Amino acid sequence: MRHSSPPPSPEQRASYRDALARGVDRFLHPPRTTCPWCDSGRLRQRLRTTDLLQRKPGTFTLDQCLDCGHVFQNPQLNEDGLDFYYRDFYDGYWEERAGETWASLRKAYEQRAAFAAPHVRPKTWLDVGTGHGHFCAAAADRFPGTVFDGLDRGECVELAARRGWIERAHRGLFPDLAPELADAYDVVSMQHYLEHTVQPLRELQAAAQVVRPGGHLFIEVPDPECRFSRILGRWWMPWFQPQHLHLMPMANLRRRLKDLGFTVVAQERCYFNGPVNLLYSAFLRMHNAAPAPDAPWFPAAPTQLQKTARQAMFLGALPLILTAKAADRLTGLLPSGARVTDAYRLLARREALDPA
Repeated sequence: MRHSSPPPSPEQRASYRDALARGVDRFLHPPRTTCPWCDSGRLRQRLRTTDLLQRKPGTFTLDQCLDCGHVFQNPQLNEDGLDFYYRDFYDGYWEERAGETWASLRKAYEQRAAFAAPHVRPKTWLDVGTGHGHFCAAAADRFPGTVFDGLDRGECVELAARRGWIERAHRGLFPDLAPELADAYDVVSMQHYLEHTVQPLRELQAAAQVVRPGGHLFIEVPDPECRFSRILGRWWMPWFQPQHLHLMPMANLRRRLKDLGFTVVAQERCYFNGPVNLLYSAFLRMHNAAPAPDAPWFPAAPTQLQKTARQAMFLGALPLILTAKAADRLTGLLPSGARVTDAYRLLARREALDPA
């Protein structure tokens, strides 16, 4: 989790200085007064936090609907805000460390493929939000006869095609591309994608267009009902502000899929990448307590003293990190009813159209 990056160029730092000179309030829509999932007006504040990972400036609020339990960023990032906070995370300045992170998740990708395997024998599979295509490369071993395509809004999907990890790259927004992909795929997957979307209900409608009748939709998302979401508060990594815009309870997603003509055939509460809630929380605390590392959105590079202090703080925190890791292993032995897993996954079959 502690990757090194080259020093930012003067041009990169100047670009961020110009963007931040106008303030960060302009990156937010006006706040909502109703739930975007069920339209209830009974809302309460669930969390207020900052960007704990990149440490870009800004404060973000998550509200929760008291009727359906949906958790959502409010006010929500607008297009300029999405561009600013995603910038240099999955590509650009942080692209190398992002690639290393996704590559390290191969076991998680294999577990997701294994979850779907008893229920599907697809000829075609579309991975929405595929990034660099790491899941498709891993799942190909489990499904050797399947043609994997990927969809993403960034140029990373084109890189995945050049690497041969996907057959075809679809670049753009899923709801915009859905009409031309109607009934084209046996399986559509959305893995830790839906929580990033501006309008998750539109994304589900797009999936209902693209999955052919009798095909399947696979979804994995963070679980806002995880007990650690309350115990750890803002230090629970899956809150992942400001990128996670929506976190929906499993029951909400099941009901919406049923409304769209899907039948859930398998579900489970699971871990995104193993039991690491306490470990990641400890890392976030140290990362934010220590002097900031170098990055183009900071006004100046850290001094040598600040670099040394940061290294010393992480070294001194090693016992805390090891203790958190050991405690995570113990929580990993608890049954699913304990609600300590940080994600859940669903596999739903799109029912065949009535020939009448």
